[in-house]
Amino acid sequence: MANMILLGTRKGTVIFDRTDAAWLPRAIVHEGIPVCYAVRDPRDGTLWASLDHGHWGPKLSRSRDAGVTWEDTLSIKYPAGARYIVKYLPTPDFDPASPEGQPEYRDASVYKIWNIAFGSVDQPGRLYAGTIPGGLFISDDGGESWELNRPLWNHESRGGDLFNGDATSENRWQGTPASIDYGVFEPGIHSIIVDPRDADHVLVAASSAGVVETTDGGQSWEGRNRGMLMDYLPNPEAEWGHDPHFISGCPHQPDHLWQQNHCGVFYSADGAQTWKKVSEPDAGVKFGFPIAVDERDGRTAWVVPARADSERMAINGGLAVARTTDGGISWQSFRSGLPQQNAYDIVLRHALDVSGDCLCFGSTTGNVYLSEDRGETWQCLGNNFPPVYSVRFG
Repeated sequence: MANMILLGTRKGTVIFDRTDAAWLPRAIVHEGIPVCYAVRDPRDGTLWASLDHGHWGPKLSRSRDAGVTWEDTLSIKYPAGARYIVKYLPTPDFDPASPEGQPEYRDASVYKIWNIAFGSVDQPGRLYAGTIPGGLFISDDGGESWELNRPLWNHESRGGDLFNGDATSENRWQGTPASIDYGVFEPGIHSIIVDPRDADHVLVAASSAGVVETTDGGQSWEGRNRGMLMDYLPNPEAEWGHDPHFISGCPHQPDHLWQQNHCGVFYSADGAQTWKKVSEPDAGVKFGFPIAVDERDGRTAWVVPARADSERMAINGGLAVARTTDGGISWQSFRSGLPQQNAYDIVLRHALDVSGDCLCFGSTTGNVYLSEDRGETWQCLGNNFPPVYSVRFG
């Protein structure tokens, strides 16, 4: 059972500790700095926070003493010569299937460190970081140094090896609105799943490109988007251009994977070889950002449904959490303890987590809720936090 909850918020990192009677928050750290993601390394207990400092740019901060003190680590940087093809914010007449003109290139720099993941117990120094504009960085020395995974960066779905010349294939990776604050519309890697059975087997998800898999430790990558559908493209079954908001897997049944996608909820029981749409629009289960999967039962998952696109708020002014226990065949909606009037919360892609029977989520309106009975009833841990970007049990 987890005894810590880490919140990454618009104004710093908040840590909750479990006591005999309640969960109590500590004083905020990284005060005033947006924290995209905060997480605990299960191998050695190190806490990590991705800082989005307005002046100094993106940085990583870590704590080796359970959050008492923190230190900044070496900043992640793209190597010289790293380029990518520029994308632009879609307009009403934008047709991504028919790009006009020649590719426009830009030198890569890190706009956001969006996600942090960890290698297996047999890789004590291995860390992963997903960034905007769509780079996967790897460290094998506990975050002291980082290297861009070039096979993914140079993938043919992105135009090929732009270190050594112009594009040799069409760029299929689109942009994400999460990058708009940086004056760009670029793809971003927000999800990284390391197979607990095989550390060389890694899945990543990017907005807006899709799911990509390596089975050889990152030497080669293949798209894993079969069965996913895009309502907004001329060909809904296109190989690339999908917008998974977040993907998550079952640690004890790793072939069971879930994603909350812009176009619905999708489930895979075969390790992402195929996906099946399992939305239930009549129950509000279609659009949203986060998804959490039970640690032992890969058929059980939770989502926080929302109204789509421009509205991006709770459905009909009331918060709910939906759960399936049968692989998406049916869904139950739970509201007990959650506000049902004048609620305008939205829960971002990293802001829902599960540990055993406990679930926790935080919203962009600074509300944090906890369930200790698998999502069926909820209690409020606080209403006046900064906008919450991530929630992770530690």
